[in-house]
Amino acid sequence: MAIDDSEERVLAVARNPAKLAAFAMNDGSVIAQTDTCQDADDVFLDARRHCVYVSCGEGYIDVFARHGAGYERVAHIATVAGARTSLFSPELDRLYLAVRATFGEPASIWVFRPTP
Repeated sequence: MAIDDSEERVLAVARNPAKLAAFAMNDGSVIAQTDTCQDADDVFLDARRHCVYVSCGEGYIDVFARHGAGYERVAHIATVAGARTSLFSPELDRLYLAVRATFGEPASIWVFRPTP
């Protein structure tokens, strides 16, 4: 979950069905919901860009932008199946994704720099 104080919303992702949902802070009502990548683990708000990042074990990071009261997917970034744990640092302006080891590759941290 992520808190959007400026819009008084709580953002949450669900795995089944795979949805990003925004709830009103004052009464918990559903404001918006949209499909997202499968096996979601983390959701972060980038307040500077008014974007939401969702990392999924399906092997994607979905990026959503506010569109009216809802959200529109603006990017569907391929990663690695199983890489679902992430951290967005607003101070460093980076999204970090944990990628587990495979038979041919060691574990790693992928670093994404959001674009303006």
